[in-house]
Amino acid sequence: MRPPEVLETDRLRLRVPTLEDAPEIFLQYAQDPEVTKYLTWRPHQSIETALEFTRHQTEEWQNQEGAVFPWVITLKDDDCLLGMIRLHLEGHRADLGYVLARRHWNRGFATEAVRLLVDWSLAQTDIFRVWAVCDAENAASARVLEKAGMTREGLLRRWLVLPNLGDAPRDHWCYAKVKVGSLLVAEGLDRVEPGSTVGGIDPEDRADQAGEPE
Repeated sequence: MRPPEVLETDRLRLRVPTLEDAPEIFLQYAQDPEVTKYLTWRPHQSIETALEFTRHQTEEWQNQEGAVFPWVITLKDDDCLLGMIRLHLEGHRADLGYVLARRHWNRGFATEAVRLLVDWSLAQTDIFRVWAVCDAENAASARVLEKAGMTREGLLRRWLVLPNLGDAPRDHWCYAKVKVGSLLVAEGLDRVEPGSTVGGIDPEDRADQAGEPE
C-alpha cells in the first residue's frame, strides 16, 4: 500500500519533499532548538545536514518496498513550507509523527495535518489502528493529538531517548484512533465507513517526536 503523493485540506497541501526544500527545512525549523526540544534528533548545524536529511526523505518514496512516507507540510495558496509529517505503515497499523516551524504555531496547522493522515489511514480497508506518541511533559503535542481525534491509551515508561533532554529514555503518552465496525470489514459482510472509538499549533501545535525529520 502506498499513500498519495499529495494530500490536501482547505488550507494545507502535503507533498513529497524534494532536494530544493532543504534550505527552507533548515531555515524554518531544523536548526531551531526550541522546535527540536522534544524530537529524537539534535538541531541541524548546517545546510549540509539538512540536505542529507532531505535526500533521505526523498529516497523513502523511491523505495518501492518502503513503509515510511514523509510529506512536507505547505500552505496550499503559496507552497510556503511549514514543517513535515510522516506515516509509517506496518500491517494493520499506521503510526505518525510531525514537526512544525515555530513561527507557524498557534494556528492549528499541526492538528489539521495530523487529522488528515488519521482520516486517510482509517479510510483504507486494511488499516485498523493509527497511533502516535509524545513526551509525557509535552502537553502541547498531547493536545494536538487529542484535537485530531486520537485517544490517550496509556503511559509508555522509558520509551524513547530525546537527545536534547538527556541520555535516559523518557516516558511517553501513547495516543491512538481505531476503526469502528472492524468485524464487518474483516469478514467482508459490508462496506463500513471508517470511524473511531474512544479508547504533529494552537498553543497545541508544537513539534514532538511524532514528527521525524531526522
